[in-house]
Amino acid sequence: MKPGHSQQLARLPVVLFAAVALCSMPLVVRAQEQKPLVFTFSGPVRGSVTSAGVREFLGIPYAAPPVGNLRWRPPVPHAPWFAPLEATQFANHCPQPPSPFGIASVTEDCLFLNVFTPESGDFFHSHPVMVWVHGGALVFGESNDYDPTALVRDGVIVVTINYRLGALGFLAHPAFAGEKTDPDRDRDSDPNSAGDYGLMDQQLGLRWVRHNIRFFGGDPRNVTIFGESAGGLSVFSQLASPSSEGLFHKAIVESGAYALNTQSLAAAEAAGTAFATAAGCSAQTAACLRALPVTTILANENFAGYTPNIDGEFLPLSLGTAFATGQFHHVPVMQGSNHDEWRLFTALDFDLSHAGHIPNNETAYEAALATLVGPAATLVAAQYPLGSFPSADIAFAAAGTDVVFACPALGADLSMSQFVPLSAYEFSDKNAPQDFLPPVSFPYAAAHGSELQYLFALPVTVPRPPLSAQQLQLSSAMQHYWTNFAKFGNPNGPGEPAWQEFNPTAGNFQSLIPPTPVQETDFAASHHCAFWAALLSAQ
Repeated sequence: MKPGHSQQLARLPVVLFAAVALCSMPLVVRAQEQKPLVFTFSGPVRGSVTSAGVREFLGIPYAAPPVGNLRWRPPVPHAPWFAPLEATQFANHCPQPPSPFGIASVTEDCLFLNVFTPESGDFFHSHPVMVWVHGGALVFGESNDYDPTALVRDGVIVVTINYRLGALGFLAHPAFAGEKTDPDRDRDSDPNSAGDYGLMDQQLGLRWVRHNIRFFGGDPRNVTIFGESAGGLSVFSQLASPSSEGLFHKAIVESGAYALNTQSLAAAEAAGTAFATAAGCSAQTAACLRALPVTTILANENFAGYTPNIDGEFLPLSLGTAFATGQFHHVPVMQGSNHDEWRLFTALDFDLSHAGHIPNNETAYEAALATLVGPAATLVAAQYPLGSFPSADIAFAAAGTDVVFACPALGADLSMSQFVPLSAYEFSDKNAPQDFLPPVSFPYAAAHGSELQYLFALPVTVPRPPLSAQQLQLSSAMQHYWTNFAKFGNPNGPGEPAWQEFNPTAGNFQSLIPPTPVQETDFAASHHCAFWAALLSAQ
């Protein structure tokens, strides 16, 4: 029997069941209007309807629990079920330590997704689909933090997914590379591939959407993948992964350009070997690693975050190389960053840590810059003179924003726009409320993640003021931009300020400021991108 055939046969009864249901009745059963029942190729799911008229189908398993021998392997589709699955509550989220950016968990059975549809979400409609990938440094976060009601009410279906995080999702190790797996799902066995399991989860979730979203009233031929921070980096990674071909048709990246120089498998495996030793597996065997308690894995993983690696199969090239050479999926892209990204990390690393805020003197300022740019700290201090900023914290944050987020985002724009239609933006509300961290000695402004509250309803983790009338106007414009892009591959639509396609010569971008976004062309200059290009090329 050829690889994959046994799995297909196992699903055959559910496929036949769904086919019969498809021929005999609307896929959303109107008889139970407040508890809609949808028949999928995985099995029937029963959801609920919110007071806003959004149909929710929560906690749908798309993959088998990645436990035991499935830990640190490519995901496997979930076994079919026949009784209706009560999809009215969020399910487990993936293991992670406590943080401001996610809820602690030690449950590996976490590969679930959630589907949110308009009231007209049934088989006889064909809504655009948006698949959301949450951020959190590939260590933190969960799908249930993002309420997409405003987007759904604008005529799209939104799917949010969990995926493996931290070491469980991104650890590479020679013992795993020595096993024969099929990370790119092309029905062969590929040795010498390890890591990127969380990205493989996302891709399996996209396959589930392609197979089943029609039953919820979605169009499998019009899928947009979008994500923020590590979710944005994930979207970049899916753009560059050959095995994601045809799974999505548009891509939105929010603050995801911070790691375009993808690490090699060898570097990732070296980190994995060190992890194994620290966790008590000095013999470096896959059996020992798979027997580790989740608590031990969490205690020894890299809290600073993970990044993908070039495994040769799932990701054959560094992201920067793929984009510069056109070796990525040629779909319309919307991409951008926030004006003050690094203020969030400045607060975490200094003001909210034992170190305290950066003292306002040249010595302390350069010492802080050295943690960011190493020996180039003196040169960077001259480019960002302390006297030009209200405080050393803000000066340091400006440099971090530019080198980590802004200029790499511009570089991605310049590369990708050679091959695909690209819409560039910068979120620039200097008074955006802070959603994750308590107040510090400086204003957060348009910090990392601050645009999320303009797209989604978020849980309240720290006290914050509601959006003002002008901010609500910006929020409405952004929501329409995002859904227009999902519908048409272009953010423009009636009633919103025109957003011109990115022109590499002009360097134009949409500045998302309240109350009304405007086009600007000073991004490269205001973020010192020529300076950073020269400095980094000299190193």
